[in-house]
Amino acid sequence: MNRCVSEYRCPVGTALDLIGGKYKSLIIWHLIASTMRFGELHKLIPQATPKMLTQQLRELEEDNLIIRTVYPVVPPKVEYSLTDLGRSMQPILSAMYDWGTGYLEINGLEANCSMTMPS
Repeated sequence: MNRCVSEYRCPVGTALDLIGGKYKSLIIWHLIASTMRFGELHKLIPQATPKMLTQQLRELEEDNLIIRTVYPVVPPKVEYSLTDLGRSMQPILSAMYDWGTGYLEINGLEANCSMTMPS
């Protein structure tokens, strides 16, 4: 059982804990479009330190939202992709994106992050 389910019996609390890490929603968002390597994710989320990005990726992997694939080559090649469970977060994140965009507009602000609507 992953670390979240044992703590919560609230469905919303569980969902928020799974994607509520500082960069987890951004990581999932960027992996919706394609499989990525660590460096690609770091370029898209430059405010995350390598240590923090690694920690968030490990937690997402522990929670079965992403898959970490290591290829036996030199230098090592590691790719991250969404599991089916991770992919199921897309409509939730899209709804949050739309809601947040509206909220920012109402308050006269522009979005300023690496999230853009996938094509």
